[in-house]
Amino acid sequence: MPRIVKPLTDTQVRGAKPKAAMYRLNDGNGLQLKVKPNGSKHWFLDYYRPTDKKRTSLGLGAFPEVGLADAREAKRAAKALLAKGVDPKAHREQQQLQKNVDVMTTLEAVAKDWMLVKQSKVSADYAEDIRRSLEMHLFPKLGTIPIKQLTAPMAIECLRPLEAKGSLEQVKRVIQRLNEIMRHAVNTGVVHANPMSGIRAAFKAPTKDNLPTLRPDELPMLMKRLQRMNTRPTTRLLIEWQLHTMVRPSEAAGAHWKEIDMESRTWRIPASRMKRKKEHWVALSSHALSLLEELKGISGEREHLFPGDRVPSRPACSQTANAALKRAGFSGKLVSHGLRALASTTLNEAGFPPDLIESALAHADRNEVRAAYNRAQYVERRRPMMEWWSNQIAQASLGQKPATNCTTISVIPGDEQNHEGAETA
Repeated sequence: MPRIVKPLTDTQVRGAKPKAAMYRLNDGNGLQLKVKPNGSKHWFLDYYRPTDKKRTSLGLGAFPEVGLADAREAKRAAKALLAKGVDPKAHREQQQLQKNVDVMTTLEAVAKDWMLVKQSKVSADYAEDIRRSLEMHLFPKLGTIPIKQLTAPMAIECLRPLEAKGSLEQVKRVIQRLNEIMRHAVNTGVVHANPMSGIRAAFKAPTKDNLPTLRPDELPMLMKRLQRMNTRPTTRLLIEWQLHTMVRPSEAAGAHWKEIDMESRTWRIPASRMKRKKEHWVALSSHALSLLEELKGISGEREHLFPGDRVPSRPACSQTANAALKRAGFSGKLVSHGLRALASTTLNEAGFPPDLIESALAHADRNEVRAAYNRAQYVERRRPMMEWWSNQIAQASLGQKPATNCTTISVIPGDEQNHEGAETA
């Protein structure tokens, strides 16, 4: 006949004193309190594993953090698992493993893993823009949630405030990035399906607006305002540099002195700083070289042509020119990216070959062989066009409107080859 064990009382548990050797107090049905020589007390449940019927123990916690009632409740939960043929120790280990997996696969953790891949395909500025949008609009509410627990309604609710502000284009971009993260999670086996694939339908569609720009005949007005602009000299020079070189705002703001070759009158922008990860060569006009001479007295000893205001060791922000144009009264009329459109329109209306204009704008060419030729050879073919454009800017500074054709310049070798197939961006 099995020995009857009298259940423990709280007084017995609290009053148990340490001895020279560890000893046990039985509460019955496998539950024990082990009292160690150092005075610590720990609860254990002895049981037989359902797989091989071997005797083992399951730790239930230390006293007094786990009281007698808590230990008995934990014992009941373990016995319920045993009744279903589940080993409670293996079950606990599996739960802990899942918790560890959940911590490593939160939305923020998976997003950072995705960013390691994404940043190798985009410019540094664009990668920073992605990171900021995720930190502002997704991570505060969803960042710590295991990605497998995310649902479409959760993401939609998270983005409703952004929609309410009228930032529909931003909502579109965040949803696009969230879907890229989810597809990355699917591809890496973190989740089996992407529940976010259709959430864009829950939001209003942004209206497609072209970036604000000016007409060619408004160039004199722009130059007049730039001359009167109350801003730092480097900001004015940044706008003029972007206007003369026809590059994107981030490419202009992040320009390094080491990228400039004064002897060959060329600016070579590395692939890592270009939107499409293709090296771009800019033929520098005489006026662009004059801007460099002016900049040498300001930033010639620094790494960047346009050092940051607060942190000079870093480049100026790509939004610096935009902010200055707004202050100059161009809000809603012109953004810094629109300077490229102004140059493109003027050059096209003047009759320059479209392939030269597209090449100067660093628009992608679908023909890889031709693209390589464009990069290496078009820089020389573009020189007369870039010189003409800079001259128009200089004339506009004197109040004169741009010329309506390019017949005043010499024929550019190779112009008879009017290639097509450039992809704008």
